[in-house]
Amino acid sequence: MNELDRNIVPGLRDSFDEMKSIRHDIHRHPELGYQEQRTAAIVAHCLERWGYRVRRGVGGTGVVGTLQVGDGNRSIGLRADLDALPISEASGRPYSSEHDGVMHACGHDGHTAILLAAAKHLAQTRAFSGTLNLIFQPAEEGGAGALAMLDDGLFEHAPCDSVYALHNYPTPTLAFGQMTIGSGAVMASVDSLVIEVRGKGGHAASPQFTCDPVVVAAAIIQALQTIVSRNVSPHDCAVVSVTGIHGGGTFNVIPGEVEMKLSVRAYDEAQRSLIRSRIQDIVQSQAASFGASAQLREAAVSYPVLVNADGPARAAREVARRYFGEDSVVDHPPILAADDFAFMAQRVPACYINIGAGQGAALHNAHYDFNDDLILVGGSFWVYLVQTLLR
Repeated sequence: MNELDRNIVPGLRDSFDEMKSIRHDIHRHPELGYQEQRTAAIVAHCLERWGYRVRRGVGGTGVVGTLQVGDGNRSIGLRADLDALPISEASGRPYSSEHDGVMHACGHDGHTAILLAAAKHLAQTRAFSGTLNLIFQPAEEGGAGALAMLDDGLFEHAPCDSVYALHNYPTPTLAFGQMTIGSGAVMASVDSLVIEVRGKGGHAASPQFTCDPVVVAAAIIQALQTIVSRNVSPHDCAVVSVTGIHGGGTFNVIPGEVEMKLSVRAYDEAQRSLIRSRIQDIVQSQAASFGASAQLREAAVSYPVLVNADGPARAAREVARRYFGEDSVVDHPPILAADDFAFMAQRVPACYINIGAGQGAALHNAHYDFNDDLILVGGSFWVYLVQTLLR
């Protein structure tokens, strides 16, 4: 038996079948962001049954469970996400999604089960002193559910000295159960932008009478590629990707408008601001040079850089190493994906943890399925963290 197996909280083994069953049920009935009514009801029912004070409908469909034990004056928050993705499942599991075009392709069903497993054990044993806030968040996948919960008074109703989140990560670079717990920037900002180019359409046989927005768009795309290569240090990392372009509908007509989609990511807010400024300059100047016009607009709520505070990150590393061994925490570069937990991290000292899920399909893949064994490892980590910080 390795150190990982040896330090699983015994009580979590006792409830493993129950938590796995809850996870499979949620997986079978996935719900998109702000539609997680059924999932939220399951979570709230469990928490109420175990003795938590429950607040429903936070930020739309979020659930917050609070348990105060002893006379400790410290409080912490643990976050799990509830929503699924608009993907048709191809995993072939017996508990595959029953909703066409919707599946849990990022493991949020598993994150919910992990936190519920820890919640049940902590409520039964009450081996801590202080206030525990369990945050079950809607709409992480592009819906900024964390921001919605904050705007709905999350930390006013459930104040936290620090807040933590755990996300499964199926990748060859992390062994099962290994964690990345860095300080500073650990995930990128993400800006989803739309460029609308307006020219003058006309017959494809008479381009001289048009102002071709397709040509303008091509020039803008080429110029955008210079932002990272000529404005960002080679020692840093950022992304400006044109992920979609649409204009026209037939062969012999030059359209009057073209629309482009952009995904912009950075690890530093100052760098992010610079990139946004350069995009605006390029869009305007390139369009003007052709006699066209262009507009840049937000397509969705932008997520800030996710920054782990030194104190919570250090505490999480110490807990992981104490209970699961020195090799349980590994160095890992920041990830260019984003998570709206970044909004919570702007309000309260925070730590976001990635945990290796073993080999399997990647996140956001139709063949993906959460590794149920992570319920034991992740749940144990949450228990140890609470018992260490609230004592």
